[in-house]
Amino acid sequence: MRNTGRGVKSPAVATVNTATRQLAHMQIRRIDALSDDERAQLVERSSSADVEEDVRPILERVRERGDEALREYTQEFDGVEVEGIRIREEHIREARAACDDDVVRAIEDAAERIRGFHRNQTREDWSETEDGIEVGRRFVPLSSAGAYVPGGGAAYPSTALMTVIPAQVAGVERVVACTPPPVPDATLAALEVAGADAVYRVGGAQAVAAMGYGTETVEPCDAVVGPGNVYVTEAKRRVRDDDEARIEFPAGPSEILVIADETADAKNVAADMVAQIEHDADATAVLAASDGDLADEVADEVERRIEGAERRETMQDATCEVLLGDLDGCIEFANEYAPEHLSVVTRDDDAVLERIRNAGSVFLGTQTPVAAGDYATGTNHVLPTGGGASLHGGLGVDDFVRATTYQRLGADGVERLAETVTTLARAEGLEAHARSVEQRLEPED
Repeated sequence: MRNTGRGVKSPAVATVNTATRQLAHMQIRRIDALSDDERAQLVERSSSADVEEDVRPILERVRERGDEALREYTQEFDGVEVEGIRIREEHIREARAACDDDVVRAIEDAAERIRGFHRNQTREDWSETEDGIEVGRRFVPLSSAGAYVPGGGAAYPSTALMTVIPAQVAGVERVVACTPPPVPDATLAALEVAGADAVYRVGGAQAVAAMGYGTETVEPCDAVVGPGNVYVTEAKRRVRDDDEARIEFPAGPSEILVIADETADAKNVAADMVAQIEHDADATAVLAASDGDLADEVADEVERRIEGAERRETMQDATCEVLLGDLDGCIEFANEYAPEHLSVVTRDDDAVLERIRNAGSVFLGTQTPVAAGDYATGTNHVLPTGGGASLHGGLGVDDFVRATTYQRLGADGVERLAETVTTLARAEGLEAHARSVEQRLEPED
């Protein structure tokens, strides 16, 4: 999951921050020796901070002043003066042409896989009739959707694909995207490949407000989806609570939990952990190992890789944990933790998978890097964080569809249901409900 921008680290996990250890040997703790408070601190991490007081005036200002507020905030937060909020189509085409051919090919290949995976999620309308009673369910796409694509100088073409393509597959009529300036060519190329109908150069909470409430340039959307920092996450919550737009779930700082036994390759495990904490200083990586030697090797390898990494400072501010326990304890902890990304590297991965209840996306085996799902397996990398995987799955076609049920009764259907309906209606004291059925059984005048 992608996340950029300002953020506040949860104090619940700050005790194992790599920066505070200054790359000394990583502490390894036994799962069964954790106190209730220690376990709660690990599990009850937060993917957002209390930024409501910062976000509320931004939303209100955009709601009241529209495009003017978007320009002011873009200047204030991004240091960019924008006149045209919407990016011209010719500019998008030029950006795609400016990309290296191998980048465009990679975008197109990833898009094809993402589109194929999400096509398998589409649902068909159905109905059935028995005893004069017809019931059915229709799946109707939302009219519009807005995708938030993080940026601000960084390029996240993969997130452009992951947010726009599921909406397109669902049949949403209008799909737009907001991304902070300056917008990289690769991001614009991905948005064109994905099929975005409009792209706006605006980021942060103000972008969510624009898509949720609408401005002179940005039409309001039925849904606002996509990952972001704590400000974006809080803005999405408020837009949802105002009943202005549907959101998929809070998608905050990236996180990974690895369940591994003695068969795991320590370098591969460490590589996946380090890959996730390079996203953001608020990212989290946890290893739940059933083998002490492996735990030691991974701890050493993580520290070595952080020391030599290009994004060393970001990684040092992220949170890393190494836990040790038997396999049952590791699985139990993983279900309690409900990670965004769960990597399973054990002797029998399928047996472990059968016992996993709570995870955003699962990566099985030593040859399955989490980065493959971030970019190109086709599964969606917009996933619930902060324990949200206990309630939600990843972004998908269902997030852009509303289900409508229907029924139709003939005369024999009314007669078949009459006694059940009238009995229950009168048990609830709703006489008019009962009479609405009985009058249909009476002879016509």
